[in-house]
Amino acid sequence: MQHDAEQTTEGDSPLDEGSDPKFVTALARGLSLLRAFRPNEVHLSNNTLAQRAGLPKATVTRLTYTLCKLGYLVQAEPSGEYRLGPGVLTLGYGVLSGMELKERAALELAEVCKGENVNVAAALGERYGQSVVYLATHRFPNSVSMVFHLGAQVPLFHSSIGRAILMGLPGDEQLSLLDEAQRTTDSAEDRTRLAQGLTRAREDFARWGFCTSFGEWRKEINGVAAPVRPVQGRSLYAINVGGFGFLNPPEDLLTQYAPRLLRAARALSLRPETDE
Repeated sequence: MQHDAEQTTEGDSPLDEGSDPKFVTALARGLSLLRAFRPNEVHLSNNTLAQRAGLPKATVTRLTYTLCKLGYLVQAEPSGEYRLGPGVLTLGYGVLSGMELKERAALELAEVCKGENVNVAAALGERYGQSVVYLATHRFPNSVSMVFHLGAQVPLFHSSIGRAILMGLPGDEQLSLLDEAQRTTDSAEDRTRLAQGLTRAREDFARWGFCTSFGEWRKEINGVAAPVRPVQGRSLYAINVGGFGFLNPPEDLLTQYAPRLLRAARALSLRPETDE
């Protein structure tokens, strides 16, 4: 029987600081897996993570499971390999640094926002639990905008981009996320509002192919959003455009920006244009 990296003992790892009582070895090992990703690498296998971190495969399996649960890693199917998740961005790391989507999104977001209105902004986001984390954003210098910044988190059921993410998921997953969200509150009013958010998302998407939120998350914020599912991967994203309602009324977003939004979503998904 061969005894390779599996036989590495807990004390053999360079990440063990047995002489320092304040050093948390488990935390150091988890962070070492996140640091294992190099520029232009998107997916890494369990074996590669174990080799780079100098840890037993069994230990890496437990760590990757925990990191996936927390949103810092995402496991791809059917390969079982891992990529950095949106949770990493909330810690200040460069999530998706090896992915070309973010660079393409920057150009598309700028195209969506072009025009005389310098107070409109756009973003690309990915689901993180019951929120959406912004991975790329575009806004004009000195614009009047609130939440369009890298790493911002917005709610899944009340924001336009959150609703667009939901519409990219199968119906049973939508209902599962709704149940999860409703179980976090004791307020019947909040539970009803969450259900209404999903209903509104489905109605908008069936009517227009994108989702809206006009003062439904924050009364002063308007936005429209569409899902993005790149054909080269299994991840689901969405893009939005909007801003303060008094500077971005619904009619402007629906007539001027929504057509650009849909074109950008198709481009980022690498899907062909269709007649509108």
